Amino acid sequence: MAVSQPRMEKDGEDCSLLPLVHEVIKCMDKDKDGQDVHQELIKLKTKIQKAKEQISNMPGIDSSPQEQQQQLATLREQVRTKNQLLQKYKSLCMFDVPKAS
Repeated sequence: MAVSQPRMEKDGEDCSLLPLVHEVIKCMDKDKDGQDVHQELIKLKTKIQKAKEQISNMPGIDSSPQEQQQQLATLREQVRTKNQLLQKYKSLCMFDVPKAS
């Protein structure tokens, strides 16, 4: 059961809103007409919208915590079973098959 992961815009993209909030506050202190503040607020709003879109596109976001826990338990059981089978096959005695001449 493969779930495709949504592609992030940039690898390692900083999702922090704090730098933008800091810029808004700085602009409020130095800009009396509010034009720069308006620009910074637009940047902040855009970043918040992108974050909301990324969250809504995350796999499993539509599942309840109980459903996610059940799926996790099922996957862990599958891994445990496969590990047991792997160990069983490793412990089997293997015979060398002679090469055909």
